[in-house]
Formats: sequence, C-alpha cells, structure tokens
Amino acid sequence: MIIDINANVSRWPFRRTPCDELPQLAEKLLAHGVRQAWVGSLDGVFHRDCGGVNRRLAADCGSERRVQLVPFGSVNPRLPDWQEDVRRCAEDYRMPGIRLHPNYHGYRLDEPVFAQLLDLAAQRQLIVQLVVRMDDVRVQHPLMRVADVDVKPLAGLLRTRPALRLMLLNSQAALRAADLQPLAAAEHFGVDIAMQEGVGGVAALLRTVPSTQVFFGSHLPLFVLESALLKMQEAGLEASVRRAIECENAQRWLSGGT
Repeated sequence: MIIDINANVSRWPFRRTPCDELPQLAEKLLAHGVRQAWVGSLDGVFHRDCGGVNRRLAADCGSERRVQLVPFGSVNPRLPDWQEDVRRCAEDYRMPGIRLHPNYHGYRLDEPVFAQLLDLAAQRQLIVQLVVRMDDVRVQHPLMRVADVDVKPLAGLLRTRPALRLMLLNSQAALRAADLQPLAAAEHFGVDIAMQEGVGGVAALLRTVPSTQVFFGSHLPLFVLESALLKMQEAGLEASVRRAIECENAQRWLSGGT
C-alpha cells in the first residue's frame, strides 16, 4: 500500500494536465497501488472564497469510493475571517489538516499572522502542509512569476511549538541540506519527495532527514506519479525504510502521532 501525501484536485489555470479530472486522478492512483491520497485543491491557490473551495473539496473526496481521498483544506490568513475557515476544516469537514501557500497568498513566515495560524492549527491538532513551490520556475507564466517560500523563520517557530505537526511539500528544489537540517531537528517536522531530483536523490535526502520524517508525495497532477515511484524504486532502500516512507509515516501522522 502507498499513501501519497501530496496530490491535488481541480485544474491548474496555466495549462491542462493529465488527471486533472477526479475520475482520471483516482484511476491513476489505483493503477499504481496508491490506496490513499492527501488532497488539496488547486482552486485554493488562487480563489478568494476558501470556504467554497474547501466545501467542494470535501464533497469531491467524499464522492470517490475507489480510492481514499483525504481532504486538506486551504487557508489564507490574508483574507477576512480566516479563523472560521480553520474551524470549518476541523469541525464541519473533519479534515486532518490544512495546506498553505504563503508565496501565492502574500505573507511571510516571520509575520505574526503566520504564527497565529500555526497556533490555531496546533490547538485543533491539524497537520499543516506548507507548499514551498507549486511549479517549476522555468515553466511559470511570464506575468505570474512566484518566488519560492523563504522558510528560514520556520526552525524557530517549530522549536517553540512542540504540539505542531508541519510538513514541507515541494521543497527540495529550493532547499539545500544545510537548510533542512535545523528543521529536521524537530521530530514533528516532515518533508515529501515530490521535488527530490537526481540519481539517488531519496537516499541523499535520508542523509539529512530521518526516514521517519520523509513521506511519499507525487504532486499529481502537476507532476507525473510515475516519477515519484521511480525515485523510490531506484533508491535501493531497505524494505522497512521504504514501507515507512510510502505508508507507515503517513499512517502514524494521520492517527495523531509524529
């Protein structure tokens, strides 16, 4: 069994992608042995109505019976009443976590509102997924250049919030080992493999981040699922380590552990 903790529904506004319709997304996951996927909505990156985005996301995930789609709601702390969006994710939709896009929503990680958002998520025992990059800079629309999230303030925020569970998505193209080391010192921190590139990339990542804190993520449908599967295949990992990354770490976090 594989759990993909980095998948998306809806359409990317700058190009059509394979599997950007829900039935095709589910078929792709099933064809490759992915039985559960943690799903955010691409609408949440751009739409101002996060409440509507999250309502549709919960309905879409609930309607799919072939594969378990676990919704992660969008929260934009730059919008009015964002705290209510957090409450709805936790209480109304029973989501286990939220997905954040600071670079698209226009806030930095050293701003007080971000710390407030982390505190509220921790109080509600929500997993926080922070997306460092959505698209390769080489294919971004010339009028929509979006810089990677600057995660430097994150290590201090993690140290003072032991109840917080936070994972970075799509971070390896932007961060070096020296950037990840202070973050990985917190056991309640995780990272996915979606943008881990190069031969032996996953094995190299494990020299910086413990295997208990690394998660299988594909960034489907913007990336192809087969890429993430091949990264795991060529890494040459022990069976127990591979199981941890592909499944067990996600199961543990979903049940409330770290």
